[in-house]
Amino acid sequence: MSTTTPLTVAVLGPGGVGGLIGGLLARDGHRVVCLAGEETAAVLNRDGLHVDSAQFGEFTTRVEAATELHEPVDAVFVTVKATALTAALDRIPPHVLGGAIVVPLLNGLDHMALLRERYPAARVTAGTIRVEATRTAPGRIEHTSPFATIELAASVEEFAEQLRHTGLDVTLREDETAMLWSKLSFLAPFALLTTRHADGIGVVRSEHRAELLAVLDEITAITKAVGAPADPQTLLASFDRIPGTMRSSMQRDVEAGRPTELDAIGGAVLRAAEAQGVDTPTIARLVRELA
Repeated sequence: MSTTTPLTVAVLGPGGVGGLIGGLLARDGHRVVCLAGEETAAVLNRDGLHVDSAQFGEFTTRVEAATELHEPVDAVFVTVKATALTAALDRIPPHVLGGAIVVPLLNGLDHMALLRERYPAARVTAGTIRVEATRTAPGRIEHTSPFATIELAASVEEFAEQLRHTGLDVTLREDETAMLWSKLSFLAPFALLTTRHADGIGVVRSEHRAELLAVLDEITAITKAVGAPADPQTLLASFDRIPGTMRSSMQRDVEAGRPTELDAIGGAVLRAAEAQGVDTPTIARLVRELA
């Protein structure tokens, strides 16, 4: 893989995250194949991907779309929701995928083992993304956060440089566990509390601050127990810096009546806490109330 040769990249699930990444890659000259249902694939083939972003501008770019992968690619971004992952993987037959880089940008932890078992020849690379992006209609992506930050836990320097050239902020990490828990330790409190209180993080950190502090103490205790670095004050500072209007995707799913990632996020935290013998009464209560 060269930093100057255009890539062929598949995007499994061209929603908010996948559509943004796919649009940026296609605009930068790469071949992008979006894997989706028949209706979405038809719209993408006809109209392309339209991205509206304060950070990257407003643009429309051509992509290819299909319901199943029919040829090898250089890389695949897996950007479906955790609730749809098992069914969505039928769109990528293992014998077709070959040895591609596979980057799942899913919430939680359990997807890594599933992907490595299903695609033993591929280079499944743990990834995380921090972004607020939404699919407003098939092929139409609204990117509302002032950032789009990807972390990859592998030595994929040339691939990372290709992604940086699109404008994405990409960092390579050596420790997969530390990287995944760095994301989950922020995401779980953010998702659980904004969804439970049906409001932006600004209301949570002002009107429910004691509960926020309790959750941060519990999540950092679990993070330390699994062997990843964690500090509740640093985590709190992150919550105090982000725009108060930010809402979680779990919260939007509840409002829209869609299945939520409660098990992939809250469930993953509670399973890790039980395995490590860490008491998490506040997180457990929030998960129960949201179930």
